[in-house]
Amino acid sequence: MAKRVLITGAAGFLGSHLCDRFIKEGYDVVAMDNLITGDLKNIEHLFPLENFEFHHHDVSKFVHVAGKLDYILHFASPASPIDYLKIPIQTLKVGSLGTHNLLGLAMAKKARLLIASTSEVYGDPQVHPQAETYYGNVNTIGPRGVYDEAKRFQESMTMAYHRYHGLETRIVRIFNTYGPRMRLNDGRVIPAFMGQALRGEDLTIFGDGSQTRSFCYVDDQVEGIYRLLHSDYSGPVNIGNPHEITIKEFAQEILKLTGTDQKLTHKPLPTDDPLKRRPDISLAKKLLDWEPKIGREEGMRRTFEYFKGLSPEELQKSEHKDFRQHIKR
Repeated sequence: MAKRVLITGAAGFLGSHLCDRFIKEGYDVVAMDNLITGDLKNIEHLFPLENFEFHHHDVSKFVHVAGKLDYILHFASPASPIDYLKIPIQTLKVGSLGTHNLLGLAMAKKARLLIASTSEVYGDPQVHPQAETYYGNVNTIGPRGVYDEAKRFQESMTMAYHRYHGLETRIVRIFNTYGPRMRLNDGRVIPAFMGQALRGEDLTIFGDGSQTRSFCYVDDQVEGIYRLLHSDYSGPVNIGNPHEITIKEFAQEILKLTGTDQKLTHKPLPTDDPLKRRPDISLAKKLLDWEPKIGREEGMRRTFEYFKGLSPEELQKSEHKDFRQHIKR
């Protein structure tokens, strides 16, 4: 009999790719999403399949799924600045109440639960690169705190259930991930830059562009998550690409990729925006025999092809130019 997995946040960027992977592996997939930031178009190709079902539900409310569950993957949460600044209360609730509900469901079903944490638990780090042993530098009452603290609390509650109840749990700390199905208007670096380039606009850099990020292609991220779920390790594991680049250098790469000649413009750096971000993936290499395989050049080419295929109406749906006004210093 096929294993059965519940994936929350299934209509989102990462959640939809996880649905694809588990379908490919022969699982019965139960997808759940309240569609507050997700989009059904990301999973509509799966609806005709007998081993796929979709539940329109908010996991911050009681979660019921009939039948057995072998695994639960909790990916229901706003993950981009434009989202969690607009819906801060929902962001906090899905990380706390939502996680609590799914931990209870995992207990009832005797299922293994994997939660999606984030590199944002490290805040604006004073240790570089960031290893799982680093406790972080986070402003609990800053505008980004609604996301950062929701994820930190999520980790704490998950480990409490693991230690107190013996529940099988896994924690993935996800670093910047990109690829097809990202939303152009979600405020993150890659879709923002690509959307501006495709619309013929100048590329907006916040700060002087010396801040760094490390970008992991979605296929590599999904592979790491899949391996972690099936591992025997209950502590947090970084999954990301350790190849670091400044935002200014990255903007220039985008211009080269898109063949455009726009200028780079600058705006003030948002409050608590991390100046450095690079994962130490030594633990993932050791435990999971995992490291990213897809280089940024190839991954960006695939992502650009996806964005080029969007309609003119979708290209114009951009809010990245003004969302950060709420968190400027």
